[in-house]
Amino acid sequence: MTEAIITPARQALADAPPIGDRAYERYCVQLARHLEAHWPTILAANAEDLVQAARAGLSGVLLDRLRLTDTHLDRVRALTTAALAELAAVTAPDPGIRVPGRGLLRRVPKPLGLVLMVYEARPTVTVEGALLPVVVGNGVLLRGGKEIACTNAALTSVVREALVAAGLPVGLVTVLDDPDRRQLRTLLGRSDAVDVLIPRGSPSLIEYCRTASSIPLIASGGGVNHVYVHHSADLPLAAEIALDSKLPEPTACNTAELMLVDAEIVDEFTATLLKAAERDDRQVTVRLDRRIGVPASSTGRQRIEPLREHDLGREFLDATIGVRPVNGLVEALEHIRRYGSGHTEGVVAGDPVTTEEFARRADAAAIVVNGSLRLHDGPTLGLGSEISISTGRMHVRGPVTIGSLITYSWVIEAEGALRGPSAPQPS
Repeated sequence: MTEAIITPARQALADAPPIGDRAYERYCVQLARHLEAHWPTILAANAEDLVQAARAGLSGVLLDRLRLTDTHLDRVRALTTAALAELAAVTAPDPGIRVPGRGLLRRVPKPLGLVLMVYEARPTVTVEGALLPVVVGNGVLLRGGKEIACTNAALTSVVREALVAAGLPVGLVTVLDDPDRRQLRTLLGRSDAVDVLIPRGSPSLIEYCRTASSIPLIASGGGVNHVYVHHSADLPLAAEIALDSKLPEPTACNTAELMLVDAEIVDEFTATLLKAAERDDRQVTVRLDRRIGVPASSTGRQRIEPLREHDLGREFLDATIGVRPVNGLVEALEHIRRYGSGHTEGVVAGDPVTTEEFARRADAAAIVVNGSLRLHDGPTLGLGSEISISTGRMHVRGPVTIGSLITYSWVIEAEGALRGPSAPQPS
């Protein structure tokens, strides 16, 4: 069964032009054009998915993940434009270095190979997966959740038309439409044919892929992220950082779940946080550790709940943020080591010694000093378009940009050089 998937994909990979070919630039342009032309059809398919999801009882948060709007079209068009602009730098020829007596040594970019992306209910990920790996010559198998089956079917037609229009093999993108887990399990066992595995979604999905496969993995570990607020912090700033790190995209992987606040200022910080939310009518649920009293000035417009032990180390996946007192930097770091996912951690402090110590000792793909955790994003940081944020330690950590989706071959322009019997042997 899987041979019918893998064989055409591997053949397309073999038939694809090398990195830097103009066909990949054309593909960026054609994908944007075809998405725009077929967007009404895509929205109609998405509406079918939403009806089925509502009947199945999916929550409002999950329905929002599924939903496409014209704003998403603007975003994917911007993504194709950005990818096109980034290609020149990623694929630029390496001038090489001259090695005395050995010739010229240079690197030539090559695709990672056949990429399997496993994700859940975000249809925009289908577009990202069909674009970013492909523009640097990779083939891709896209396995989204059954909740977006109709949307993915519509997107498949669009992607295929764009590939053909660009002069690329149509098999470079395969959107898998079988929701049966057996197909996924079989593909996860094909390390002989699949070169890279990129899971995106819940910690349970990522852990399943990690344990069920020996395919090299680029994965995010989920977004159990914290912000430590030192007693030297500007509290109004800390409150704004908390709200901006949570409310605009409550389910994103770079949002804050828990504020770790020095005990001597935790009551004042909590009051400041609630006032900031109430001032602009920003709806947020604040879960307070039992050691924190509800501020007397609270108007009750914001929802206040107790922070429970089971809340530690989890993603709320809604407009909820916890507040917990700590006895200084050391305790905050201990909490992060125990409960954090290694994605994004933050510190708010006016004391530069504290911020530097936090940056040196906290272990995460990104550490934000006196700013929103949502800054951890490839385009936002000027690093380029990203397919995901990796919490791994090998190959790439942080934003997985187009430049992270290639490898290299060393080309040795030997100019007749021989190593000879007297040359040093490798150890």
